[in-house]
Amino acid sequence: MTRTILGIDPGTRRIGVAVSDAGGTVAFPLAVLERTNDDSYIDELAEFVRMREADEIVVGLPTHLDGHEGPEAVEALRIAGLLRRKLDLPVHMLDERFTTRIAQDALRASQVSSRNQRPVVDKVAATVLLQSYLDSHPASQASEEAGDPAGENL
Repeated sequence: MTRTILGIDPGTRRIGVAVSDAGGTVAFPLAVLERTNDDSYIDELAEFVRMREADEIVVGLPTHLDGHEGPEAVEALRIAGLLRRKLDLPVHMLDERFTTRIAQDALRASQVSSRNQRPVVDKVAATVLLQSYLDSHPASQASEEAGDPAGENL
């Protein structure tokens, strides 16, 4: 079964983007977009979806440690809604509380200096987010949820 998913980690200044392999099992960093005052970055995200022939989108939902949603979460939900309407694809929200911290720790462990982390940390965070989604929603489970009888035999 082919299942490509785009992962989006929205930030206030930059948006990290990751993509899965065609089997929907492994996430890879793709790009970092600079946020603009208008919504033109939505068109850029839509282009990534089209270029990678993504079937689904996962958007990070930044909730606070106590679980409540602040203005950043409201913005992430707005982005998800815009993408859903523009592309007519399933858009899933996923708690992304520690993705940036995990990405920074991984880059630090790889001996990437703090200065060199800035251009890549957002797409690594998107990769962490997407991999978390893929791990908790394996391709065989997604087939079963979609009512695909072939998924039962995987």
